[in-house]
Amino acid sequence: MVTNTSGKKKTAIARATVRDGTGKVRIDNTPVELVDPQSAQLKMLEPFRITDDDLRDDVDIDVSIEGGGVMGQADAARTAIARGLVQHTNDAELRDAYMEFDRSLLVNDVRQSEAKKWGGPGARARYQKSYR
Repeated sequence: MVTNTSGKKKTAIARATVRDGTGKVRIDNTPVELVDPQSAQLKMLEPFRITDDDLRDDVDIDVSIEGGGVMGQADAARTAIARGLVQHTNDAELRDAYMEFDRSLLVNDVRQSEAKKWGGPGARARYQKSYR
């Protein structure tokens, strides 16, 4: 059985494919153990720390990520992997455990950075005025 899911964070989009297998997790055709920095790798593997270890040994996960920065991609991959595991196993207890731990494991974080506007250096900041 093959399950396709996706996750988003800021401008990063991750698409995960979960299938029966031997426990391989690949991010853009690279084993997750080779992902740098270490904090991004730990964030991507977070869904497995909440579940029992047997689940990882039963599935192969391929994730492709586009856009965003390093940690945004890690968050998107984390959401895609968690959603894929829930859909693949069809387990309500697993879904509840993820929701209790952190809602963003299953629900995309819709916050985006605000666009820059005229009259200032950023979205809200304005250029200073001098009257002398």
